[in-house]
Amino acid sequence: MKAGFIGLGAMGAPMARYLHARGLLTAVGNRTQAKADALAAELEVRAARSHDNFADCDVVALCVSLDADVLENVNALAQVLRPGSVVVDHSTVSVQTARRAAATLQAQGIGFVDAPVSGGVEGARNGKLSVMAGGEEASVDKVRPVLEAYASRISHMGATGAGQATKAVNQVLVAGINEAVCEGLALGEKLGLDPERLLPTLMAGAAGNWFLDKRGASMLRGEFAPGFKSAHMLKDLRIVQDIAREAAIRLQTLELALADYTNLVDHGHGDSDTSVLIKLKRGS
Repeated sequence: MKAGFIGLGAMGAPMARYLHARGLLTAVGNRTQAKADALAAELEVRAARSHDNFADCDVVALCVSLDADVLENVNALAQVLRPGSVVVDHSTVSVQTARRAAATLQAQGIGFVDAPVSGGVEGARNGKLSVMAGGEEASVDKVRPVLEAYASRISHMGATGAGQATKAVNQVLVAGINEAVCEGLALGEKLGLDPERLLPTLMAGAAGNWFLDKRGASMLRGEFAPGFKSAHMLKDLRIVQDIAREAAIRLQTLELALADYTNLVDHGHGDSDTSVLIKLKRGS
């Protein structure tokens, strides 16, 4: 199997490296050509100059930022990939975008799997991502060797769009956890509790969670180098807002997180990690 990878950011680059380790990676591409050139040189694979350079791939994985980026890549790949090949999209986009992408590719006999991931940059670096996939079973089965390169769990959630719907649920939970952890730790600071004792105590009980474990200490030190940028969280939450509106359900946790991350982005924290939310909870 020959696989290509487009989108070599904080998540995509380590995922591509795991594909290379499995002997599957043929070509890499990125909007910033220098980034593709550097990774291609490191891994001794092809640096794509255009989508034509993916024409011999059986599977092409995408990990890009926006709905428009997904559709731009899908439209170009639809013109060059062979019938029977599959595009798997790890981006977080709307259900409608996933369905549009699938329809565009299906017209050319090309499969599509919407497969957003969870696990953060750490999960990508460790090859331990959770993949939530939507699409036809045959397409999911074809891309499984690719997904297995960097996933600890692969769940086929249903038809096209089901992966993105699952990611929407995931992001509601993530947003709520972020809110609770940042409020709790801000309270702990006000009460003068020692972080070196507080954090392991919380992690040992029912309050333990991924965000507290991976971001608790760094946020208390005032370190907000991005694992997941606040601007990307806001983008995801707006997608969830549209999905919730269509489902006719009010999500108060979502509303709070939307307001908070809009505030953070508006005040110049869009490139900071989502844990920068503690600044709001401190009142700073």
